[in-house]
Amino acid sequence: MGPVDYLALRLVRHYLPDRAVYLLLHRGFIIRAGIETSAPAAAIRRFLDAIDGAGETVVARRILIFGYGGRFDVAVALLRAGARHVVLVDPYAAPIPVSASLASAGSPFLQMAGSRTVPAPEWLTVIHAPLGEYLSNGGGPVDMVLSNSVLEHVDDPAGVVPDLARVTAPGGQHFHFIDLRDHFFKYPFEMLCYSEGSWRKFLNPGSNLNRLRVWDYERLFSSSFPRVTVQVRYSDLPAFRATRSRIRPEFLSGDEDRDAVTQILLRASLA
Repeated sequence: MGPVDYLALRLVRHYLPDRAVYLLLHRGFIIRAGIETSAPAAAIRRFLDAIDGAGETVVARRILIFGYGGRFDVAVALLRAGARHVVLVDPYAAPIPVSASLASAGSPFLQMAGSRTVPAPEWLTVIHAPLGEYLSNGGGPVDMVLSNSVLEHVDDPAGVVPDLARVTAPGGQHFHFIDLRDHFFKYPFEMLCYSEGSWRKFLNPGSNLNRLRVWDYERLFSSSFPRVTVQVRYSDLPAFRATRSRIRPEFLSGDEDRDAVTQILLRASLA
């Protein structure tokens, strides 16, 4: 049996109404918002450092942010850094009202529509629908795709990854930061101790955690992209060893170093 506090909070989170989740998320109580929402400057720096470290540039690139979280800060920063256009795709996030500071600094990428600040369509395309719908409606290809702690929440990664390849122009680059931890961060490997049936029926949060491991992402992306590399950003061997005896075999590779990985940067390209 798992930790009592874990099981109690996971059960509550599983059955919590969406409205209650939204209120907790935006008040920063119990549920943490993603980095694009909670610390957009850090998200921007993370993306730019990874792109620069790979010898790439955002200048003159058409960029897609997969799962933008409802805020425009990262998109505006990419445009200020020289991006040609930014496409924001997120079927779940409601746009967060633009702060006064971002509105004043966002010109010409943000513009006024009555009393509201909205994206300027010549610079920003916002899609509140699945990526496949963007493609079906004639959405154009992009040179670069970015995501930050999004792919671990995707319910159908086997369906999404081919769409990520379809939206990518020849030679296009992908940079995906993926958090492999249980998002009850006190117990980073606890979610791996439960069967698929128990996880789906009782414990999986409304935001969904697909529980994929490093090798799963490598396999999925390698089926659609000719070049895939994974950089380990963080691992937690002590926490893994403390949980190892209860982790289900389907989540173990036999290589302790790979099994203990908690965060990765996955790069993929069509080059």
